[in-house]
Amino acid sequence: MDEKIAHLGFVQGVINRMGNNSFLIKGWVVALIAAIFALSADKANTNFAYLAFIPLFIFWWMDTFFLHQEKMYRKLYEKVADGTVKSDLFTMNATVYRKEVDCFLTVAISKTLLPFYGVMIFLIVVFMWKILNLIHA
Repeated sequence: MDEKIAHLGFVQGVINRMGNNSFLIKGWVVALIAAIFALSADKANTNFAYLAFIPLFIFWWMDTFFLHQEKMYRKLYEKVADGTVKSDLFTMNATVYRKEVDCFLTVAISKTLLPFYGVMIFLIVVFMWKILNLIHA
């Protein structure tokens, strides 16, 4: 029983790190896009604002990767908890559950990621529209 508790603790630690990584990524994407907005507003140039899409999509992909990994480790946690995976091996290989969790694209447009990144896309478009109105006014 002690081995099972220790094994579950190891898996839970990975799950916590994946969630923390996701949180940090969201913070970084907001900070980078705000910095790009500040620079493009200073120059009043929409072409510069297009750069905001690059970190947005890169960080969206990274966030999707971490959430997908987290889902696989949650599946491993379930299997260890119900005794399907023996704890004496202390396996941390969650890739064997890849087919049992949502596919990468489904995770990318999940209810936890799409609203955040969708709002960011919307804000970038609105910001670029505002800059265009300022330039042509």
